[in-house]
Order: sequence, then structure tokens, then C-alpha cells
Amino acid sequence: MKSLKHGELTEKKGVNMQKLLAPLALVIVYGFFAIFGRNFFSYTTLVNILDSSYYIGFIAIGVTFVIITGGIDLSCGTIMMAAAIIGGTAYKTWGWPMWLSLLLILVVSTLFGTLNGLLVSRLHLPPFIATMGTMMMSLGTGSIVSNVRSATFPARGAADSWFKTIFKYIGKDNVSFPTGALVLFGTAFIAYIILTKTKMGRYIFAVGSNKEAARLSGVDVAKWELMAYIVSGFLAGVGGIAFAAVYTTVMPAQGQGFELYAIAGTVIGGTSLSGGSGSIFGTMIGVYIMSVLRAGLPSMDLQSQYQTFFTGVVVLGAVMLDMYRTKKATEVKLPVIDSKE
Repeated sequence: MKSLKHGELTEKKGVNMQKLLAPLALVIVYGFFAIFGRNFFSYTTLVNILDSSYYIGFIAIGVTFVIITGGIDLSCGTIMMAAAIIGGTAYKTWGWPMWLSLLLILVVSTLFGTLNGLLVSRLHLPPFIATMGTMMMSLGTGSIVSNVRSATFPARGAADSWFKTIFKYIGKDNVSFPTGALVLFGTAFIAYIILTKTKMGRYIFAVGSNKEAARLSGVDVAKWELMAYIVSGFLAGVGGIAFAAVYTTVMPAQGQGFELYAIAGTVIGGTSLSGGSGSIFGTMIGVYIMSVLRAGLPSMDLQSQYQTFFTGVVVLGAVMLDMYRTKKATEVKLPVIDSKE
């Protein structure tokens, strides 16, 4: 019995170490750039890191829902930017009021998310193929609606720029306060409640763990797969609003590659690509690791091609880490029984 208990304790310690791995990696990465980066350890850099994490954070939370079901969403980045440029065109060219233009961003992104969900859950297309198709569709839709023109939202201080304060407040002496972090944390908390305390969350985990077993247990698998993609689409729209609030100008055909940051952050945070496990807290840690890397590499005077290379290395590393975690989780551990018993 002693040997059996010892094995259980060792397993629990291993699980706890895995949970601490992502926060520890964030501290190490930030500390490395703070020591060796040029002007990295400053309030301005911290604000820039938080600013660049908003839109990635929102789509990463949405992608977490999808990946837990065992799916993938390659279109979240382009959907986010397509919805943003359509909303900007509605405001600038069509003369819509700002509140209605922002609402349009959410509607467009949610419709694309619904399309993804229908393709995967009802037509049973592989998620990789379905979302790659909608990635190209959204990329083209944004360019068609905007007539291949950039969409410019009002500058801070101008009329109708009220929504920018939600994500960034400029105080006296031009000091920035990243209020968007509160919005992102609030969204993450709501997502955490949904995944851990509601029927929707339980069923999403059940679908990802074993789709056939969930179906035989009476779970409407198609419904909850659809809901996961709708959540991802909606949060892509929130990310589009955050991007417009921070950066003002949205360019056509923008957004490709953003999904890789979101997926990498999600996987680094402990969400398994095979589905059935994951956490919003881990996703947020992973997102900030990616944001610190994006801000830290330029501080090392590395050109953009090196930044792209190292980002690819991190993505591959995240996938390999997920494969290792999955392998360890599926290993059969036989208890050691003391021969004296």
C-alpha cells in the first residue's frame, strides 16, 4: 500500500509541475528580455505588450473552446480582421453610427463562426479543411466589401472615439493605462465560468474527450460543437474591436498568422490539440508568453525575418510539448504492490 500511495503522490506532483510550467516559462522569458533586451524593462514596453495581447487574447479564448472539442479554427485571425474592416467601412464609407458599426463587427464574425460550426458539426467536414476554407472566404470578403481599401477608425479624442477608452485610457501627462487588460481578464473569467461551472462546459469537454461515448450518453454532439465555433467567432469580433481601438487603421488582407499566435498560446497554456483538456488560465499565460516574445525579439535588434523564424520554432515547440503531454497522459501506469503485503 505504501508503494501505491507513493506512486499516486508522484503522479499528482507531475500534474502540478505541468500546471506550473507555463507561468514559470513566462517569468523566465520576461526576465531574459529584461536583462538582455534594449529598453525592454520599462512601463512603455509593458503597455505595448498588453496592447498587443488584447486581440490575440480574445481569439485565443475562443480557440480554446474549439480545441477542447477536438477541433481547430484556422480562420479566427482573418475573420477578426475581415469583420473589423467591414465595420470600419460601414462607419467611414456608408455613414453608419459608431455603435452600429461595432455591432456589425460582432454580427459578421459570429456569422462566420456559425458557418464554421455548421460545416464541422452538420456537414462533418474536417475542421482543418472547413476553417481553412472560411479563412480564405473571410479574407476575400473583407477586401470585396472595402474595395481593397484600408478602414480608418476615428483617432483618439475625435468624435465617436469613445470605444477606444475601453481598451486604453490616456491620463494626464499622456500616461497610458491599459484598461483593455481588465476587459480581457473579465472575458477570460466569464469563459472560465462557462467551461467549469455550466452544462455547456461539461458537454464541450465530454465531446473532446470521447465524441462517440458522449453521443451514446445522450449528448447532442453537433449542438455543442456548433456552440464552440460560435463562441470562437463572436470573440474574434471582440478582438476586431480591440484591434481597431488600439491601432486605428485596419488593412485589407490582414490577419493571416494571428491564428498561429492564438493556437500556440492556447497549446503552450496546456490545452491539448487532441481535445478533452484545457484551461482558460493556461491560455492567458500562453498568450502573454507569445506577446512577450513579439515585443522582446525586436529589443534584441533582430530583424523581422528572425522574429518570424523564432515564432515558428515556438509554434513547433508548443505542438511537440502537447504531443509529449498526451503521450504521458495515455501511458498505463501499473501500481507497485509491496510483496510484504
